[in-house]
Amino acid sequence: MHGCRPLDRRLALLGGTTQWRDCVAALRYLGRPAQLVAGSKINEYEDAFATAVGIKYAIGFATGRVSLYGLLRALGVGDGAEVLLSVPTHVVVANAIRHTGARPVFVDCRLDDYNIDLDDAERHLTPRSRVLLVQHTFGVPVEMDAALAFARRHNLLVIEDCVHALGARYDGRHVGTFGHAAFFSTEETKTISTVMGGMAVTNDPELAARMRRFQASCRLPRLSLSARYLTKFIVYYMLTEPRLHRFARVAYEQLGRRNPLPIPTTRQERRGGRRPDLEQRLSNGQAAVGVSQLSGLGGNVKHRELVAHAYEACLHETAASRCGVRLPRVPAHATPAYVRYPVWVDDRAAVIRALTRHAVVGTWFTSVLEEADPPEALGYEPGSCPHAEEAARHLINLPTHLRVDENDVRTLTTALTQSVGAAA
Repeated sequence: MHGCRPLDRRLALLGGTTQWRDCVAALRYLGRPAQLVAGSKINEYEDAFATAVGIKYAIGFATGRVSLYGLLRALGVGDGAEVLLSVPTHVVVANAIRHTGARPVFVDCRLDDYNIDLDDAERHLTPRSRVLLVQHTFGVPVEMDAALAFARRHNLLVIEDCVHALGARYDGRHVGTFGHAAFFSTEETKTISTVMGGMAVTNDPELAARMRRFQASCRLPRLSLSARYLTKFIVYYMLTEPRLHRFARVAYEQLGRRNPLPIPTTRQERRGGRRPDLEQRLSNGQAAVGVSQLSGLGGNVKHRELVAHAYEACLHETAASRCGVRLPRVPAHATPAYVRYPVWVDDRAAVIRALTRHAVVGTWFTSVLEEADPPEALGYEPGSCPHAEEAARHLINLPTHLRVDENDVRTLTTALTQSVGAAA
C-alpha cells in the first residue's frame, strides 16, 4: 500500500477488486454475442481456478449455492440426512442443503474467529449426521486438523465453504484442498468477481465425474441474462470508483425493484424457497472475466493481507484496552485472506455513523442467517446459537480490496477509535 494524500473520497465495499482490464474483457464479450454464452473460456477458467487453488478438478456453475447443491447430491446426501453447519452464514447455504431433502443443523461459532465451534457440533450429532460443512468465515481458515479429526471420529464427509476464503491457507495448503470437496463463490462482493458465479473443487476423480454430469444437466444462462451480468460488472466498476461512488450508489439504490440488473438473492430464496433457475451454468463471457481476475489473484490476496495487518496495528491498542473493540484471533497454522476484515464493536450503530462519511461499512452478518426472512422459516431456533446471535449484533466489516491504501486505513481506524471512545 502506497500513497500519502489525504482521504478525499468515500470507499466502497462492492466490487473493489475489479480493474479496468477486467471491464475490457467484459466489453469484448458484450460485443460478441455469439461467444457470450458458450465457448472455450469456460474450460480455461476452470483449469486456471484449479491451478490457483492447488487442486485437480474445478467445475463451474452460476453460483456458489448451485456448487454446494450439486456436491451434496453427488455425494448421495439427501432425504433424511443432516448437515452440520456453523452460523452466522447466508440463507442460500441453508437453502442448498434443504433443496436436496437434507436438514441443516445449525452449530454455534467461536467468538475469536467466527468459525465453527466443534464442541457445540458434538452436541448436535445424531445417527443421521452425514456432513460437516466448515465455513472459513471472512477468509479466516478453520482449524482443519481439529475439523478433520472430528469428522473421522464421527464418520462424516467434509465439505469446505470457501466463499470468503479464496487464497487463504492452512498449514501452507490452500483452503478447499482438505475435505472431500469444497465450493467457492465469485459473486460481486467476493475476492474475485464474475458478478455471479461458483466453483466446486475436489481431488476425487469419481466425484469430479459426477459433478461434470450434473454440470451438463444444468442450463446455460440466456443470452440476455449473460449480457446483463457483464453490464452489471461494468456498472459496479463505476459504482465503486471512489469519486463517483457517493452519487452512483444513491442512484443505484433508488432504482429499487425497478433495477434492471440481476440481484444475488431473490425474495423467494430469502423465505427459504427455491429459485426456478437454480440449476444453471456459468456463461463464457463471465468465465473470461474470471480468467482476467485470476491473473491478478496473487497481488489481490497480498494486498488484503497488508490491509488486514494495518488494521490490526492501528486497532491493537484500542482492542487491548477493552474499549468496545475486539479483533479476530487467527488459529495457529492459518494464513487468512480477508475478503473483509471483521471487527466486533459494542455500539455498532454509533461506529457505523462515524465511518459512513468515509466508507460504506460492511455489516456481514446482521443475522445468524443473512438475508433470511426470517431465520425461523429455515428451521433456526432462536437462542440455540448464542455466540452467533451476539456476533450478528456487533460485527462490522472493513474493506480490504485493492483500492484501500494506508491513508484509508488510518482514517477509518481513527474514526472508529474516536467513536468508541466517545461512547465509553
